[in-house]
Amino acid sequence: MRYRKLGGSNVEVSEVGFGAWTVGTDWWGDRSERESIEMLRHAADRGITFFDTGDVYGHGRSEELVGQAFADRRDEVTIATKVGYDFYNNPQAGHGELPKVITPEYIHESVEKSLDRLDTDHVELLQLHNANVDEVDEDILEALDELKEEGKVEALGWALGPSIGWLAEGDAAIENEFDAVQVVFNLFEQVPGKHFIETIEDLDAETSLVPRVPHSSGILNEQVTPETELDAGDHRGFRPDEWYDTGWEKVEQLRFLERDGERTMGQATIQWLLAHDAVASVTPTFRTAADINEWAAAPETPRLSDEEFERVAELHANDYGITRDDGMHGFRSSVDGADLDAVGAKYAGD
Repeated sequence: MRYRKLGGSNVEVSEVGFGAWTVGTDWWGDRSERESIEMLRHAADRGITFFDTGDVYGHGRSEELVGQAFADRRDEVTIATKVGYDFYNNPQAGHGELPKVITPEYIHESVEKSLDRLDTDHVELLQLHNANVDEVDEDILEALDELKEEGKVEALGWALGPSIGWLAEGDAAIENEFDAVQVVFNLFEQVPGKHFIETIEDLDAETSLVPRVPHSSGILNEQVTPETELDAGDHRGFRPDEWYDTGWEKVEQLRFLERDGERTMGQATIQWLLAHDAVASVTPTFRTAADINEWAAAPETPRLSDEEFERVAELHANDYGITRDDGMHGFRSSVDGADLDAVGAKYAGD
């Protein structure tokens, strides 16, 4: 494992992080409390130090499990959490989005409750969870700064949609010197990450990117194949069939990234992301110990060559030669697509 600094902070994160949305919820399959804690500790044993959770995951359950898993080794891990969804006063309806409350008072109260569940006095990274750009004003920025001054937070981030809001939000985070922007970014869905890298370069900012869904909902690690039948509660079922059909065709064109015995497709996709200097940590969706073993080892596999990197760029620029609709046209942004239109994109996968 290798480690990088997060934005302009002194927070260090492992190049591969653990997205703790998979524990505390049943969106990626059921597992017991013991199994969840064992997964978290197994990841730490494999060199993963960055654990990214959120208060809404399992309505606090994910945070509780992270707190229990590392109660006796808190100084060995970097914990990130998110606030913004009011699950305290609203029941969860399937995978639907809960109402958001982005006010100074709610943020302060939510952080205190998160710290209690995590059994800690601070988190290394606090992120606004899918906050829309018009919800984050000077009062919100001041509240976040207060949490840093109180020692309850070391670094600040903004976790993005993309179907809820991403481009205007990420740009605002970079302009306001947030340390991290968490965003969907992978070989198929390159638009968000590439756009923010340009913004970071244009503003000479120190903001880091934290890519999530690096394996594009299971296609790039081949956990979802044409033969796979997703369970009714599986979170990945929201993707349209056309999107999966298109993704499987694209995977076949990326076989050159595999190196027998040296680098799997799942590892290559992580290496592709880590080749971008702005990326601090990649958070794949771990479901098993085998996933952890494979992907935690990704930074030690051969890095992509210039030729491989260029070939990926050519394929993406030509949309892999596929012209049919992939069914994702409905995923726009929080400002009715005006920000996407400005950069010539339709959605996150362009």
